[in-house]
Amino acid sequence: MICCQFIFRPGTYDDDFHRLDGEIDDYARGLPGFDHVETWLSPEGDLVNAIYYFTDRASVAQLAGFPRHREAKDQVHRWYDGYRIVVSEISATYGDGRLLTSTSAGPAHDQAAHPMVTEDPA
Repeated sequence: MICCQFIFRPGTYDDDFHRLDGEIDDYARGLPGFDHVETWLSPEGDLVNAIYYFTDRASVAQLAGFPRHREAKDQVHRWYDGYRIVVSEISATYGDGRLLTSTSAGPAHDQAAHPMVTEDPA
């Protein structure tokens, strides 16, 4: 499992942002290796972590090469007051079974996020 975290401080969004964000999110969710999305907010409420999970690197590379993604990447400073990307490979997950896992993620677990992963992880 590949985990792509887009950690950002929201700035000012405009119509271009909303259009691109929606197109990129739709594209990411349609990739064969897409698994699910989680979104977390810092305790202070000023940072967002949009976490996209993929089953393979090929899907991550497809997202990175998507033309709308590249368009957004070129303009990231218009919409965010800072960002950081963390791409990691998950080798195992553990728990007591009371929280959803990637294979059991449903609509309540799959939250809306900002899919603008702005760096090619390869």
